Amino acid sequence: MRNANRRVTLAARPDGIPGPANFAEDTQPIRPPAEGEMLVETLYLSIDPAMRSWISEGPTYTRRIEIGDPMRAGGVARVLESRAAGFQPGDIVQGRTGWQSHPTLRGREAQKLDLSLGSVADWLGPLGTSALTAYFGLRDVGDLRPGDTLLVSTAAGGVGQIACQIGKIDGCRVIGIAGGPDKFRFITETLGVDAAIDYKAEPDLTAAIKRACPDGVDVYFDNVGGPMLDAALANMRTGGRIVCCGRISQAAAKEPYGIRNLGMMGGRRMRMGSFIVFDYNSRYPEARAWLAAQIRAGRLQQKLHVVEGLEQAPRALGMLFTGENTGKLVVKVAE
Repeated sequence: MRNANRRVTLAARPDGIPGPANFAEDTQPIRPPAEGEMLVETLYLSIDPAMRSWISEGPTYTRRIEIGDPMRAGGVARVLESRAAGFQPGDIVQGRTGWQSHPTLRGREAQKLDLSLGSVADWLGPLGTSALTAYFGLRDVGDLRPGDTLLVSTAAGGVGQIACQIGKIDGCRVIGIAGGPDKFRFITETLGVDAAIDYKAEPDLTAAIKRACPDGVDVYFDNVGGPMLDAALANMRTGGRIVCCGRISQAAAKEPYGIRNLGMMGGRRMRMGSFIVFDYNSRYPEARAWLAAQIRAGRLQQKLHVVEGLEQAPRALGMLFTGENTGKLVVKVAE
């Protein structure tokens, strides 16, 4: 396989939850790097909810993926051959590898991993994009303060579990929402949230949040949208802040859910803000320095849910929307 680049390409746009039927596999010759480029071997791929919007028919915040193109994805890779300044064979880098085994990347679009900050696994988790998303979402958009009551949806997911831990580190009361007994145990026993809600076991989520947060919610970190956002809105305190990080409940929905409780925002002087983590690119070193310090101190961890094999990437993407993963979802492509 040394002279072959295995790829997984988009074959058909999904109607609902994406999966293997929407993708195809092929093999292309490896493209030798030109000046400023490097040939890499993909080790791990990150699987993220935003990927669903990239293959949709409608508009998205970035260029959509066309039929026949490799699926776009961030990954961690090993440099095999380099004509890019600052990169040598054997270096471990992070970049937009896509669903490919041996892509050729531009050096200016890749980052050499500083393994003094953490391991490769750490760069997939608590130093990776999901952790940066939680950091900037809480600090800049949510204006999180010590003593706040923080409510986090998909608390067992890649972003949610970091958001929960940042809240605890910052001296907040943290309530996590997750689905199923295994995830419930994970966020209570491993992450140490102050209270947890299993939304799959609750007939009335608004009432469940009220029981867990009798004095209301100061910051809601929303990864779900839809009815869960409505339930959180009904429980926000005056001056509350809602961080719109994701809307996974709506990404594959056939009919969008109309939020009913937005009218509460005016009377309670709430703020709701959305963001894209890439807008904070210039501040990544700041965030990673703080995150690395928390890892060293034993205050921050991240559970990875690893799926083996590039050919399993389409199945892994679908897992995000059926709630099958606990932790940050990644695909292992090579050792």
